Amino acid sequence: MSFLTQFRPQFWKAGESSSGPFRQMFNYRSIWQKAILLVSMATLLPLLIITAVDYNYTEKSIESENILRTLRNGSNIRRTISAFLQERRSALTFIAKDNNPEQLYKAVHLQGVLNNLQESFSGFVDLGVINQEGKQVSYVGPYSLEGKDYSNQEWFREMERQNFAISDVFLGYRNSPHFVVEAKQSLADGSFLVLRSAIDIVELQDLLHGLELSGRADAFLINRQGIIQTPTLYHGDVFARLPYKVPPFSDRTEIREELNQDGEKVFVCSAYIPLSPYILVIVKDKGELMKPWRDTRIGLIWFLVVSVTVILLVVFGFTTYMVNSMYLLDQRRLATLHKMEYSNKLASIGRLAAGVAHEVNNPLAIINEKAGLIKDIFTYSKPLQALGQEGQNLDATITRQLDSILSSVERCGKITKRLLNFARHMDSTIETIDLTAIVREVLSFLHKEAEYRNITVNVDIASDIPPFKSDRGKLQQIFLNIINNAFAAMDKGGRLDIHVKTLGAAGVSATITDNGCGIAEADIGKIFEPFFSTKTKQGGTGLGLSITYGLLLELGGKVNVSSKVGEGTSFIITLPLEPPATTTEK
Repeated sequence: MSFLTQFRPQFWKAGESSSGPFRQMFNYRSIWQKAILLVSMATLLPLLIITAVDYNYTEKSIESENILRTLRNGSNIRRTISAFLQERRSALTFIAKDNNPEQLYKAVHLQGVLNNLQESFSGFVDLGVINQEGKQVSYVGPYSLEGKDYSNQEWFREMERQNFAISDVFLGYRNSPHFVVEAKQSLADGSFLVLRSAIDIVELQDLLHGLELSGRADAFLINRQGIIQTPTLYHGDVFARLPYKVPPFSDRTEIREELNQDGEKVFVCSAYIPLSPYILVIVKDKGELMKPWRDTRIGLIWFLVVSVTVILLVVFGFTTYMVNSMYLLDQRRLATLHKMEYSNKLASIGRLAAGVAHEVNNPLAIINEKAGLIKDIFTYSKPLQALGQEGQNLDATITRQLDSILSSVERCGKITKRLLNFARHMDSTIETIDLTAIVREVLSFLHKEAEYRNITVNVDIASDIPPFKSDRGKLQQIFLNIINNAFAAMDKGGRLDIHVKTLGAAGVSATITDNGCGIAEADIGKIFEPFFSTKTKQGGTGLGLSITYGLLLELGGKVNVSSKVGEGTSFIITLPLEPPATTTEK
């Protein structure tokens, strides 16, 4: 027996054994399957829909929160860099307007100004004065740049049209990445000079490092052509080209989603720094940002799986229990109907048997009377003795034939008497029982079948079996059903043993053993269930043993069965000396 077979509901095989006019009213397999489907859909569908909606909403919320945090960081660092550049530009513009050309041309004075700038502001590396022809006429700082010509530089040409400027990052004569801040001083004769100071990009880098970034995030500056202006962590060196497209101009901080070189999704946040050539770029790996959500999501998915599994198990178990209960109620209904039909049939058979017995007894009585009369005539009148020896022989022959007729009439009388006794005990009445007589009476009905099939019947009844009170008709039916089942299980030449013994005050025990085909171990526990039969194709209804079991319970008895396939079966019936007080005593 497999593990799953032990948990198979009783209605699962209902279709295999259901036949006859009292088959079950419903297709229980179909009811079970539809109930499982409908209840599962009714319970799981709302759960799955709510889970899907909540899953998407939570994912979008976490993604939006990360986007807003990145935008907020971008706006903050944009303002910080803008303020940094504004301070240096304002300081240089103030110096350009507060000092006349003669003062600025003097190296000693210019050095003093540079010292004041470096004490007040960080980042200033040097200070230079460039005339209208683009020549640096005065310079103080760590490099030898006095007399350098900047007339061909684009930033110098732009100073002709504006009062201040901030350059892109470049190497220049220093051969080191830096940018410059320029402020123009217009002179009375219409000419101008430019006050110029270099600022190391380390200052900008320090500002960007102050930005709190997590995971594989990067923050740096680019110019309007997409050239990287400050060192990066994952996107190349200074002066490399940005691997993403340059964002269009906007006075707000913006963010967009793109694919990096590995095909992974990233958030690219950009912000134009006012009054400068720089664009702030913050790149964050979307997978890293969503990692906490993925970890939480796995836990939620497992919780959903466990919840769905528990719901399905509950639905499966409850539905199976309900449908199985319906099936058992239907079986009890069918068993009751069949018992009623069976009782009606038995009552009809009893009435018919009684009628037949009465009808047969009348002609039998006439035959017995006439045959006796003829015998008396031949016995006392001796009408054939006058014929001599031939007459005497004929007289003897006729006498033997008359004896045979009388013997047959007596035998028929006994059969009709048994029919009358059987019919008389159809009603449920309690009387004093001789179990030996009941067993032999039942066997007398099956005598011809046993002879025809060459079945040997051995009866061993103990001599000390006491009379006890029970229902004669029910006992006849119990033994008749069990012995009939035993005959059906045996081939020609079988053997049936009946052993009856006393159990003292516990009652009487009868063991009926055959050497037939036996019962499979998986079916032993089902043989007393209504409509269970292994011989449905041979006309079995599956109710004989069920009715027998019910009759035994009514009489206060019990039955045990032991069997081996291919060896035979034993039914052990135990009957009490006093039945339960539920029937009418005769």
